[in-house]
Amino acid sequence: MKELASKVQKLKEEKNAVILAHYYVDGFIQDVADFVGDSLELARKAKSTDADIIVFCGVYFMAETAKILNPEKKVLIPYYKAGCLMADMAIAEEIEEFRKQNPDFAVVTYVNSSADVKAVSDVCCTSANAVKIVESLEKEKILFVPDRNLGSYVASKVKDKEIYLWEGYCPVHDKLRVKDVMERKERGGVFIAHPECNEEVRRIADFVGSTSQMVNFVKEVEADRVIVGTERETIHHLRKVRPDVEFEVAYDGFVCDQMKLITPERLLKALEREQFEVFVDKGIAEKAREAIEKMLDLS
Repeated sequence: MKELASKVQKLKEEKNAVILAHYYVDGFIQDVADFVGDSLELARKAKSTDADIIVFCGVYFMAETAKILNPEKKVLIPYYKAGCLMADMAIAEEIEEFRKQNPDFAVVTYVNSSADVKAVSDVCCTSANAVKIVESLEKEKILFVPDRNLGSYVASKVKDKEIYLWEGYCPVHDKLRVKDVMERKERGGVFIAHPECNEEVRRIADFVGSTSQMVNFVKEVEADRVIVGTERETIHHLRKVRPDVEFEVAYDGFVCDQMKLITPERLLKALEREQFEVFVDKGIAEKAREAIEKMLDLS
């Protein structure tokens, strides 16, 4: 892998490329990336980069967001079929129909969504800033798209607004059950959970937060063992932050198979061939950018 890493580094320098990687991708890719983060952090980094080429190591909606924020740059994804089942659970036509029937609602859309869904939204949010975004809106009625679990977490924190939940969810996070956690807690430790987990799981967590918030929590935690309630590859980064702590994933199947389609070999090919460039319709991109920029401003 050293030879592959060397080739990647050389190509980055030759092409003035930057590699952005999500916490859920392969550990090797995290190590060769210029920046590793969650959706909010990566959106901010994509907006501020001065690179000519952005290679986005994550699923497709993330690369779309980078392109929307950088229309003049070349954005590549190592595997264009790396998708998100949660994002597929919301379609723009249904949201537009809801808006026509419910003009008194504001539409808040999780960044885990397609560009055309973002384009019919008032503002985007991430798991890190969803509560803050919803609190900041003037309207008292909110349609939260597409994740019902994150939406219910927001509703538990924002008591003065009526929040209508779209029936979407992350199949990987939603699968975690209380019994999985309790079996691991028998051996001791602190349990941290992502808000994409269901309410029952969040209720027994010692900490609930986005992936980046989990990282910050772990930096300061006074524990020698942490049970991690999000995609298992996050542990690769957590071990760097706290090598003195034992980490265990909350259930054995906590794997996003779509993120695993982004492999080191495909990353290298993306740089070599500049293949799988991401394009977003100009009209959709302009509308989606408004929702994303509003999120960044409110954050």
